[in-house]
Amino acid sequence: MQAHDGAVLAASGIRKTFKTGTRELEILRSVDLRVGRGETVAITGASGVGKSTLLHILGTLDEATAGSLTIDGVDVGRLDEESLAAFRNQHIGFVFQHHNLLPEFTALENVQMPGLIASMLPGQAKERGEQLLEQVGLSERIHHRPGELSGGECQRVAVARALMMRPKVVLADEPSGNLDPETSERLHRVIYQLAAIEKQSFLVMTHDRDLASGMDRHGHIDAGVLQFDAGPDFQTEQTG
Repeated sequence: MQAHDGAVLAASGIRKTFKTGTRELEILRSVDLRVGRGETVAITGASGVGKSTLLHILGTLDEATAGSLTIDGVDVGRLDEESLAAFRNQHIGFVFQHHNLLPEFTALENVQMPGLIASMLPGQAKERGEQLLEQVGLSERIHHRPGELSGGECQRVAVARALMMRPKVVLADEPSGNLDPETSERLHRVIYQLAAIEKQSFLVMTHDRDLASGMDRHGHIDAGVLQFDAGPDFQTEQTG
């Protein structure tokens, strides 16, 4: 287990309910979660238990019914919509089950996109993009478009894009869900290596026990309740 310098993400008492007619459906029940600097955390659970809902709330893509969320010490609930969008682009990286690459752009252009949106100098964005694509093993494919890449290669481009802005945390939702076992294993190695090289925090929602087993901590969500495996962990160290 690595040593972690404070929390880059801290969520407390996160609840999410949906109304269906006269009924209220509780998806998340008072979830508490902290992710340390440079820490990798996996959350497993069956489909429909709230993993994606939690990720969307932690990524500021959805609002919780109750609870608080701070990222890098900033209470994101106090930000207006415009400020929140800029904060999200700067501090949160995303990887989804579908890579969501723009088909008309090359791998390098896709990776550079968050930097250019944030007004990074084009030369700096290009250098950072090339560095990341080299780290994910695609230095020979930087000028290929998504249609010329395999599914696994596209997903590695998506991981590189998520790290473009050196975010405080990368949130990944079933990143290997559409890949065969061999390709999944290669993607897992890329995530572990980037976490170490970039000292990058990752929070991964996954069905894949192999991916989860390589993370610093592993939690499980069921019926909207998040519990972590027994043993010393960052949450205990910070709050105990």
